[in-house]
Amino acid sequence: MRFALLIYSTEADRQKFSEQEVQENMGAWFTYTNDLQQSGKMLAGDALMPVSTAHTVRIQNGETTVTDGPFAETKEQFGGFYILEADSWEEAAESAKKMPIAEGGSVEVRPLMEFEQG
Repeated sequence: MRFALLIYSTEADRQKFSEQEVQENMGAWFTYTNDLQQSGKMLAGDALMPVSTAHTVRIQNGETTVTDGPFAETKEQFGGFYILEADSWEEAAESAKKMPIAEGGSVEVRPLMEFEQG
């Protein structure tokens, strides 16, 4: 089965880190990613730019609008993701538990839909 590990944190909290803390944290992320790649379980993954760079496209009643920022105002922002191959939800959750997310961050573990082609 394929699973998405969706990473959420508070962007404002990340701005409180010193440059050294940022570098140490990035090192932990690089190690985590390398370990997943070496396991052969990682199918894809990436980090997202801050929400200040986002735009939302909406289509309602045949009208298309584009607005600055994300769709919803939330305490936490969606910051990145991994797509993994795992034998079970429990295995995917174990991978999520190893992420070096900052205190207060969270990881949503969600199975991907599998569609039959044909």
